Amino acid sequence: MTQRKSESTRLNLRLLHRQAPALAASLTTEANFRLSDDESTLFVDEVTVSIVDLRARWNTLMRGLIASEHVVDLGGEANE
Repeated sequence: MTQRKSESTRLNLRLLHRQAPALAASLTTEANFRLSDDESTLFVDEVTVSIVDLRARWNTLMRGLIASEHVVDLGGEANE
């Protein structure tokens, strides 16, 4: 069965990262998320009314996460 563009869609994303709390902070206003108990994994859960909306949410989330990771990496270089 093929999903239609107008059907509701869910995204469950799991990110393993040494600075997962910093990435989570970048999503505070963007997405529903939680951290694992050991704070090594970031879980992002999104539900949208259509695939088109999910694609837009994905793009927004990825831009934010990529920018945050770059900042975290720069901070690490400054501390070396």
